[in-house]
Parts: sequence; C-alpha cells; structure tokens
Amino acid sequence: MPSLRLTAPGHPPTVYNLHKKITSLGSGPDNDIVLPDPLVTDGYAIHFDGQTYTVFAPKRTEFVVNGKKRSKHKLTHDERLVIGSCDLRFQMVDEAPPAEEEAANTIADLDAYTKLYEFSERLIHQRDLGELLDALMDAVIQITNADKGFLILLEGETLDVKIARNLNRENIADAVSQLSDSIIAKVVRSRKPVIVSDALRDDEFSSSKSVIHLKVSSVICVPLLDRGRLLGLIYVGNDSIRDLFQQDTLRVLTIFASQASLIIANALLMNELRVDNRRLHERLEAYRFGEIVGTSPPMQQVFRKVEKIAATDISVLITGETGTGKELIAREIHNRSPRTGKPFVTINCGAIPENLLESELFGHVKGAFTGAVANKQGKFQAADGGTLFLDEIGEMPVELQVKLLRALQEKVVFRVGDTRPEQVDIRIVAATNRELEKEIAHGRFREDLYYRLNVVNVELPPLRARGEDVLVVARYLLSRYSREYDAKVKGLSPNAAVSIRKHNWPGNIRELENRIKKAIVLCESTVIGPDDLGLTGDVLPQILTLADAKEKFQRDYINEVLALNNGNRTKTARDLGVDPRTVFRHLEKEGGDEAGPDVT
Repeated sequence: MPSLRLTAPGHPPTVYNLHKKITSLGSGPDNDIVLPDPLVTDGYAIHFDGQTYTVFAPKRTEFVVNGKKRSKHKLTHDERLVIGSCDLRFQMVDEAPPAEEEAANTIADLDAYTKLYEFSERLIHQRDLGELLDALMDAVIQITNADKGFLILLEGETLDVKIARNLNRENIADAVSQLSDSIIAKVVRSRKPVIVSDALRDDEFSSSKSVIHLKVSSVICVPLLDRGRLLGLIYVGNDSIRDLFQQDTLRVLTIFASQASLIIANALLMNELRVDNRRLHERLEAYRFGEIVGTSPPMQQVFRKVEKIAATDISVLITGETGTGKELIAREIHNRSPRTGKPFVTINCGAIPENLLESELFGHVKGAFTGAVANKQGKFQAADGGTLFLDEIGEMPVELQVKLLRALQEKVVFRVGDTRPEQVDIRIVAATNRELEKEIAHGRFREDLYYRLNVVNVELPPLRARGEDVLVVARYLLSRYSREYDAKVKGLSPNAAVSIRKHNWPGNIRELENRIKKAIVLCESTVIGPDDLGLTGDVLPQILTLADAKEKFQRDYINEVLALNNGNRTKTARDLGVDPRTVFRHLEKEGGDEAGPDVT
C-alpha cells in the first residue's frame, strides 16, 4: 500500500498508509498525519485521484521536494518531501517487513477490505438503514473476532446506541449498561481511536467505575469521522482474557472505520433525503386542492369560493390569464358537486371553426349540411346530467351566442337541421382570458349572455401574484414528471429556485410546466439548473435602479392618463396635479407631440 515514512528530530520514524482519497497533514491533532513541528501550519493535503498522489500546500506556503520548492507536486515512488523540520519519504509499495508479520498484516488487511467491499455492495442494494447498520456491525465483529459490537451514532449532542450485536449476529438487550463511559468519553473528546488490551490492568482505566463494574477485559473504540465531523463510534469488546485485542486489530478496525464512515455518512444522508421526500410529499398533499397546488392567500380564497359554489347548480364564469389553470378549477367544481360521476364535457370555443361550432355544441342530423352523413349528438347532449365546460367563451361568434343563451334559458337544444327540441340537464361552467365587459362595450359579446354565465365569478390570479406558490408548483410538477418519464432528476438547484422566483411567467402554469418537462428530458445532471429551464439573464426581468424604476413608472403612468383623456394635455396635467409644462416636456422626450388638440 502507498505510504509516507515520517522522520522528525526527537521522534521515532513512523509509517502512515495512504488509504484515503484525501489525507490531511499539519501540526494540529485533527490531521490524518500529525507533523511534530509547531511551526508547520495546517492545510497540507495529499489527494489520490485513482492513479496518482498529488501533494498540495496551503495558500502562501510551500514545501520542498527533490531540493526544490513547490506548492503542488505529483509524487512518484521513493521521493523525499520536506515540510518544516519533518522529512517524509513516499513509497508507492510497502517496504518488505519480516515475512511472518507481512503475511499476517496482508491477510488481516485483505479480510478487512473484503468485508468493507461486501458492506459497500449491500449499501447499493439495501435501502433500509437499520438492516444496513446491522450488516456493518456483523462485519466489524468478524474482522476483530470480538464477542460483541456496538454502533453509537451522534444525534445532536446525544450519543445513541443504534446497533448492539454479538458474535452470533443477535441483538443485545440493555446495550447501554454494557459500555464503558470513560472509554467512550475519551474517544469523543480526542476523536482518536483507543485500545485497552487488558482493561483491569490498564494504568488509565483500571480504576474506572464502569470498567470495574463491567469486568471489561479488552475494548477497542474508534471514532467515525466525516470531514472532521464526528458521526459516532464503533465499540467492540471481549470478555475473555484469552482474546485480548492487539495493535494489529486496532489498525485494521481504524482502516475499516475510516472507509465505513463515508458509507455511513452517505447512508444517513440517503435516509434523511427519504424522510425529507416523504415530508415534502405530505406537505404537497396538504397543499393540494384536488389536482391544484397552492398555499398563497389568493389561491386559498379561490379554493374557499369553489367549495361554496360546487354544491349548487349555479353558473360559474372563471376568468384569468392564459395558462392559470381554469380547466382544473372547472373540473374541481364538477368533482365536488352532486354531478360528480356524471360526464364532464369540455369544448374550446376558440379552437373550432365558426361554421362547425354550432354542430359541435348542439349536434346535427343527417343531411343538415355537406358532409353530415349521419346523425351526431353535440356537447350539450353528451354532458346531459353532468357539467359542460365552455372554454374561451369570449371567442364565440355573436350569432351563436343567441342560440347558446336560448339553450341555457330553456334547457332545450335543437340539432342543426332538426326542428325537434331535446331536453338537457346540465350545469354550465365557462372560462375566458378576455375582459368580457370590454367585449360587450365593443359589441363583440352579448350582455344578456354575460349575466347568464357570470352568476358567480372565480378569478384566478396569475402565477407571478402567487408568491412562493411558484416553487411549490414547480416542485410538484418536477416530482410528477420525473416519475412519469422515469428520469434521474431529483430536484432544483438553489440558482434554479431563485430564477423561478424572479421570472415573470407570462404563460403562467402552462409555461412553467413546459419548461419543467423540457428540463427533465434534457438535463444531464440529477439537479436542474437555470440553463436547463431556459431561465438565463436575457429572459429574466431586468433589475432597475430605484431612480430608473421611478422614472419608468412616471413615464408609463403619464402615458396611461393621457390615453384616458384622449391626449388632452391640459386635463391630464390637472388630473395629475402638475404644471402642463411637465406633460409637454414628457411628450418631447417620448419623441414628439402626438397628442390631439387640447379640449378643456
């Protein structure tokens, strides 16, 4: 195994095996290799990338290798590294020890790494954290030939015995009472492994009450560290004087623990993610209103209104920008009404040609027009007993609005080309993204039909007005389509979340849904970033300085009031409470006086 042989004045030579991907060096006690020179700073490291070992110096410091100063260097076999007064010799392969010792160490190391490999394999396939930790302790007991083993994990400031196993792979009852508090306290304090080969004769622990009470013969306790953070401890014990632990056992268990701690850290993280995912799912369920997700006050107000009107047969007009989920609200009104279980029929009044829309609504008889080769029922007949959703009702031609109004008033429809009436029992829910009051003013929508449809108005807020709902909806869509597409994507990056909050979402939920779908399909990582969503700087709203924002608002507001006053500058100045010259200067900046004549 690659190693460093450390030589320092006044200290015996020490060999350190390089078994970690990153090995820290420095004078501090928490380093993997402690350099006995108080003038040496911490921060030196040796990194193994799978092929080569590279040594790095901290910023503004250097080391000497082959007589030359370096801040970074790839090590080769038998190179000499000097840090302060410490001399380190790098060996790619072990120096040959006595044959028997080498054979024993090799067999022990091989056994330890075999067990670690088996444990790593179980991690890949084992999802249950408890079973995984049981497997870890069984491997530890086998490696050390211990009578019993304990896995103790740190939860907050408390040490909790998670696993207590014996040689027969059986759980040990009353585990806490079988542990030495003094030995555990020392390992927690020093974060260094402790071996007590013969506890009853040990100078440090022989007088410990816990050792005396338990009649402990031999103990090894090693810390589980993840980047310097204490995860917990592995504690093994033997009760027989014939099976006292030796230094070789400590060395093997320390190697095993240093690798196993990484696996345990990942397992704990995976378990934490599963718990978080379950909590997120529960929160989403709490936020859901049928198929609609939202917690913002505007949406909660919509939900309350839907709950009140759903139980009645009252006509409902749903308004709001395109992509805000008007059809979902209509379905929820139907699903919460006494008509649930009966047909919910949708027709998009803006997607069907005018000459075919009447037939789609009311049906036709054979021969009613060219191409009418058979009788056909319309959407009204198909929705009988249930709910008819008239989407984009503002797109319906005025001529057809008269026939729709009669059908709603009389609950009778006539197929195209037929004179026989057909009774229908339906509830009407309509939706539009147009302002129907303006359409009425311009003669494009009948006022009597408007009042027939708009008994109750449900106005859906745009996504940009729903606050943190945009992230709740984004995560819900991400979870839904990741499962549907069997994708590896698991979440949003912090920058993606910021970009989602900043974007204005002119297409509302439909735009968000499309961007999420595209990102899931094209993303090459497990986390979606802003680029995957297409939310780069050019599509995010420009952030103006406060002065520029005030100027822009003032300019837009003057233009708006001018338009309301049909370009009358004097009246506009009077309404705004400013001198008329302010309005004149504004028009000059806008590129010329295009206003009409002043009429006071």
